[in-house]
Amino acid sequence: MMQRHMPMGYRMRDGKVFLEEEKAKVVRKVFADYISGLSTHAIAKKLTADGILNANNKPSWNHGSIGKILENIRYLGDEMYPQMIETESFEQVQNRREEQRQRLGRVIQPNSMNAKNTFSGRLWCGECGEVFRKYVENCGKPSEKSKWKCKNYVYKNRVHCIGGAVTEEQIKEVFILVVNKLIKTPSLLEKKTKEAPKRYQPEFLKLDQKIKELEADEQFSSKELTVLIFQRAEALYQTAQVYDYEHHTENMKQALSDKELQTEFHEELFLQTVKRMVIYADGCIDVEFINGLTVHETYKDGRKKNETYTNGNREEHIHHATASGR
Repeated sequence: MMQRHMPMGYRMRDGKVFLEEEKAKVVRKVFADYISGLSTHAIAKKLTADGILNANNKPSWNHGSIGKILENIRYLGDEMYPQMIETESFEQVQNRREEQRQRLGRVIQPNSMNAKNTFSGRLWCGECGEVFRKYVENCGKPSEKSKWKCKNYVYKNRVHCIGGAVTEEQIKEVFILVVNKLIKTPSLLEKKTKEAPKRYQPEFLKLDQKIKELEADEQFSSKELTVLIFQRAEALYQTAQVYDYEHHTENMKQALSDKELQTEFHEELFLQTVKRMVIYADGCIDVEFINGLTVHETYKDGRKKNETYTNGNREEHIHHATASGR
């Protein structure tokens, strides 16, 4: 059975990810051929002609599938995935691809490593648990605009997730609002976490979605389903744990200690204090700070909301205008 959400060249067994050598050799060959000067089109054409199977076990390749392999940072290895591609080779490929983009005047794709910015990895969908990505519309035209949307927003040319869409201006304004509340009322940081958040965390939602997909395909006896169920239970357990509150709270106090009320967005302060923003389709954002404090905000025009601070068994409500409607 094809293992979903797994980069080509890896396979999960007994809850651990291993290299699948046959396909790993193909991945390494793709990197080597690209470094040698072949284009993504030429590599795809060659693999197809040679009958080499792709990630879906079909002898069919295109430049898009080659591009996804070349920009997948999983191949560098992390806590879950063993390293498949040497760092030097990976960087060579990224440098060449960037040179090609500049030469051809192309926009960096939202899924690529080079598209990483301040908000990458910190914006999550509250509806399905997937990460948000940046999408650019009408690139290069006067009407060009960009928004951050759920990775699952469109799947197989159909709307798959109803998660909201936010602009960077909305994200920045929401951050300014919530961080100013902490600057004005430092005592909010003293509320220790005593109970789990009411809303599930993105990791749990993402695993839950994968499990539902396998169950919909009636893959009830698959090993992958068993592993995912275990991981979902572990994620649910972790949301109820008391985090390293004192250490992270002290770091936040230091970051905010000499700050006046903010009138513009400061990237360094955002990176120092925010763990994630969870975005919902109803116009709400949960801003979770590194010590577990979560501030509920809104990002859509024409709304007002009771802001809620969640970090214990008490909740404090402060009525205010929305970020975009102040």
